[in-house]
Amino acid sequence: MQTTYRSKKWLAAVGQIEQCVLCGTWGTQVAHRNEGKGMGIKADDCACAALCVCCHDSIDNGNKLTRDERRQLMDRAIVLTVIQIARRGLVVPA
Repeated sequence: MQTTYRSKKWLAAVGQIEQCVLCGTWGTQVAHRNEGKGMGIKADDCACAALCVCCHDSIDNGNKLTRDERRQLMDRAIVLTVIQIARRGLVVPA
C-alpha cells in the first residue's frame, strides 16, 4: 500500500493563492479531493485546490451537480492550482 503524500510546504503554497481558481472570488481555502479516502482521512496533499467557500461547498456537498460533475470540477481546480503554484514559483521541482 502506498503512503499518503503529506507536505506542509505544498499546503502553504496552495494557501498563498488568494483567488479561487474556479470563479476568481477573493479568499480561499485549501480544499482536498473527496475521493479515494476513508472516513476522516484526507486525500494526498498534492490533490488539493485553492477554492472559495462557495466553490468548495458546491464540490463537496452540492446537490446541483452530479457526483461525476463534482469530480470533474475538482480535477480542473487541482490542475489550475498546480499551474498557479508553478507560475508563481511557490514550489520548485527538485
